[in-house]
Amino acid sequence: MSAHQRIAAVTGAGSGIGRAAAVALAEAGFTLALIGRREQPLQETLDTIASGGGQARVFPADVGDAASVDQAFAGIAEAFGRLDVLFNNAGRNAGAVPLEDYDTALWDSVVATNLTGVFLCARAAYRLMKAQQPQGGRIINNGSISAHSPRPHTIAYTATKHAVTGITKCIALDGRPYRITCSQLDIGNAATSLTERMTQGVLQADGRTAPESRLDVAHVAQAVVHMASLPLEANVLTMTLMASDMPFVGRG
Repeated sequence: MSAHQRIAAVTGAGSGIGRAAAVALAEAGFTLALIGRREQPLQETLDTIASGGGQARVFPADVGDAASVDQAFAGIAEAFGRLDVLFNNAGRNAGAVPLEDYDTALWDSVVATNLTGVFLCARAAYRLMKAQQPQGGRIINNGSISAHSPRPHTIAYTATKHAVTGITKCIALDGRPYRITCSQLDIGNAATSLTERMTQGVLQADGRTAPESRLDVAHVAQAVVHMASLPLEANVLTMTLMASDMPFVGRG
């Protein structure tokens, strides 16, 4: 590895925000480790990066499975020798389900991806960043506006995104002696396939169903690049990036 080569890992890199961020990081000069459950979408992201002259490798993994995560990060260590940035992006939604109808299996699935997955990937990256020379690195967690304010009937998603904020603050504190920083990017309606339904209307806090604005996912990708490119002496602890007229500020 070149002395100046910067290595960034992105989870959920096969689509949406993960793919956009991975491509943008490659364009900014990072070499990418692409992590996700399905190899084919990861390969498509790799092909996009390669077509622009960037470098990437695919590391299939289920972020909710500890052995799978540890295997992926061991592969990153073997392939690159270090890790400078983790964009802890993989997550899932669950739609609007009233609390009294919320199934335990659905709760467990959301928690496994959005909370346990964030912890497992952060732990693996932290271990690598602490052990490598020169020591240190940056972990960027994909939070959500739901880390601050819930939508109706989203108890599992909201609970996990609030918990991600706690993870971010703990890593930012515990990583200080090892030059490991941690940031959180809270996004409001990035334009991906997952938010397409919001253009047709989603449930609001006052009981109405109303369409919501979205922002170009490229702006999210550039925010990740900005965070990732800062020297380790500086940190954006939290950033809220949202479509300017979405109802978050006046939600409720």
